[in-house]
Amino acid sequence: MGFDEALLVLRDRGEIPPTLRLYMWNPSSVTIGYFQRIRDVVNLEYAEEHGIPVVRRITGGGAVYHDAYGEVTYSIVLDVKGVLTDVQESYRLICSGLVKALELMGLKAEFVPVNDIVVSGKKISGSAQTRRRNTLLQHGTLLVSTDLNVMEKVLRVPRQKLESHGVVRIRDRVTTVSIEKNKHMSPEEVIPYLIEGFRKALGVRFVEEKPSLEEVELARRLEEKYRSREWNFKR
Repeated sequence: MGFDEALLVLRDRGEIPPTLRLYMWNPSSVTIGYFQRIRDVVNLEYAEEHGIPVVRRITGGGAVYHDAYGEVTYSIVLDVKGVLTDVQESYRLICSGLVKALELMGLKAEFVPVNDIVVSGKKISGSAQTRRRNTLLQHGTLLVSTDLNVMEKVLRVPRQKLESHGVVRIRDRVTTVSIEKNKHMSPEEVIPYLIEGFRKALGVRFVEEKPSLEEVELARRLEEKYRSREWNFKR
């Protein structure tokens, strides 16, 4: 999370170009939205017992389980201009990268405002966003082969929220690429599709680079905040 914030800060200073980052979590972890109360949305006892760290994001949105072997997280920093000045339209444009990636994998995906991607009527991706002066950071998840049993145990979703979607369990509300393809797929397998999906959606040419020294150094300084109890339990 420190690295994602570092990208936002450095792009806003004009020190790095607009950047797409694709990554996985190790160990499996939970992120919670900036405005959430941690004990309301995470089973902290289960998380601690199973070595699942929990960290608060700088973006809003809900709690997310990041499976080390079954999920890809993306983050992107872009200049706020044109269509990106409108929050909803910026979600639509950026999330179309995920829609196109899933279509390239042979799945029929749909963007559902405010920030979800659904396949077969079930959520397969969610995103969140924050802005700093002239730059936005959007990051989100793609469920590839996530263990939904663990997700149900570590996340606490209010019954009212589930019922609003006509379901009683988390696994009835979400799906994965592997479930929809009816075969196991790894996070590494879907990354090329994500790159191509975002390329098509944004109409850009990507240049693959390793993290810069400035990005790594700032991320390490920010890491202290994200590891602190004061930050993670602020609500």
